[in-house]
Amino acid sequence: MTPQSWIDQYGPRESIDYDVVVVGGGPAGLSAAIRLKQRAIEKGVTLAVCILEKGSEIGAHILSGAVIDPRALNELIPQWRTLSAPLTVPVVEEHFLFMSRTGAIKIPNWALPENLKNHGNYVASLGNVTRWLSQRAEALGVEIFPGFAAAEILYGKCGTVRGVATSNLGVGRDGHPTGHFKLGIALYAKYTLFCEGTHGHLGRQLQERFELRNGIDPQVYSIGLKELWEIDSSRHKPGLVIHTAGWPLNTKTYGGSFLYHLDNHQVAIGFVVGLGYKNPYLSPFEEFQRYKTHPAIREFLEGGKRIAYGARAITAGGLMSLPKLTFAGGALVGDEAGFLNAARIKGSHAAIKTGMLAADAAFEAVQAGRSNDELLAYPQAFRRSWLYRELYKARNFKQWMSRGLYIGLLMVFIEQKLLGGCIPWTLHHQKADHEQLKPAAQYQPIVYPRPDGMITFDRLSSVLLSNTNHNKNQPAHLILRDISTPVRINLRKYAGLESLYCPAAVYEFVRNEIGEAKLVINAQNCVHCKTCDIKDPTQNIIWVTPENGGPNYSNM
Repeated sequence: MTPQSWIDQYGPRESIDYDVVVVGGGPAGLSAAIRLKQRAIEKGVTLAVCILEKGSEIGAHILSGAVIDPRALNELIPQWRTLSAPLTVPVVEEHFLFMSRTGAIKIPNWALPENLKNHGNYVASLGNVTRWLSQRAEALGVEIFPGFAAAEILYGKCGTVRGVATSNLGVGRDGHPTGHFKLGIALYAKYTLFCEGTHGHLGRQLQERFELRNGIDPQVYSIGLKELWEIDSSRHKPGLVIHTAGWPLNTKTYGGSFLYHLDNHQVAIGFVVGLGYKNPYLSPFEEFQRYKTHPAIREFLEGGKRIAYGARAITAGGLMSLPKLTFAGGALVGDEAGFLNAARIKGSHAAIKTGMLAADAAFEAVQAGRSNDELLAYPQAFRRSWLYRELYKARNFKQWMSRGLYIGLLMVFIEQKLLGGCIPWTLHHQKADHEQLKPAAQYQPIVYPRPDGMITFDRLSSVLLSNTNHNKNQPAHLILRDISTPVRINLRKYAGLESLYCPAAVYEFVRNEIGEAKLVINAQNCVHCKTCDIKDPTQNIIWVTPENGGPNYSNM
């Protein structure tokens, strides 16, 4: 049924009016809401602001490394140190390792470009930082609604964005209402800020409707996989940061790793693989497990205990892949647009800064008596900001690294270390990630070792640690445009890559008694990483917002 048919059958939706509605309770959305309320208090005016968050609580769906640059936070909440912000572990030591199968070469710190140095930054859980930000937002009067996914964009008669509607509740798996059915709520606003994070469900619709990507390089992505471990105190050094490049990936595949020492004897360990990889047999999850067996990494983990797991896609296109940021009635903010700086392996500072810039533009517009028009002051302020200068210097990073490890490292060294980012040339992304795959016939299958249950693990035991849960009776949130495509094309031509790239065992090919194959979608396992929607070669898989559910990350 269409949204309008639900309304026709079950009556008008409940509606609430706000000055600004923020979609997404991550760093970008929370920072935007905080900034709006700060400006209102400064001017002595009333401003109604709310945040919709699809996770069961703020921070439930947040996953990042993370080493956090506090520059933007210093601007948003200068007194954060005295307000018990969970940034208590400064970086005290950092290593960059170039890995072979059995060895590792440490790159001298003097040889590292500034974008890879972390003096003055903090090792932290980004989920905990967002929880702290939500407390600051609520103290300022922001209304926060966790567990309510924005499922539909509401448009005015002239096509302007008027707000969003939450998911209908109590719809059965067959698409029909159950005895618990309830229409979603319409939230109308003078301006709506979309801060859904990487590859947002509504953000994609907006980019298509308003042609926000016209003349822009395709966005490119990576998948990041992360585990949280408790390790032996003798192996633990709070504030130690380790990054690696090289093994287990081949030199033509973009990727790398991180190992960050937090407090409480915990380390965050993760692996990143660019989704522009060509070999359909490659499994990012299995490469992550192999990476942990390297002697330089295994020594930290032996005798320890894995306590959490998660995965998510990462926007990595940089400045050249940023879409037009505004449209009539709203704006794209943070990773919704793709502000992450892949060269620094950081995005939270960019999310906070763009949240502030968008909020300033929305506040000034509301105070001027405007509504549902275009917030042109937002992209103009971005062009004048330190964030634009930072991203401009790093604009070629992913393009060089996509040409191979050796060429990439050499050119990044030249551009960032020798030239300080002052480069007269600009490279462009030529293809989207799903266009990069080659047929499986051009490769040999990759034989990955069986998990040992101590250092390496399987997908299902990993998903269990993500605390992922979905109501099994709700409609599937992973939709196939054509149900025949997975077998007819993906299995035959690309070795059934859905079962390989998914980090949560959502997709599996099964055969019946006569050998006919069928794709089974275990949607209840989905950790909302969006990799399938990005990497599927025919773009046959559509990720939509579920009624509820997903991971419940703790300390991630």
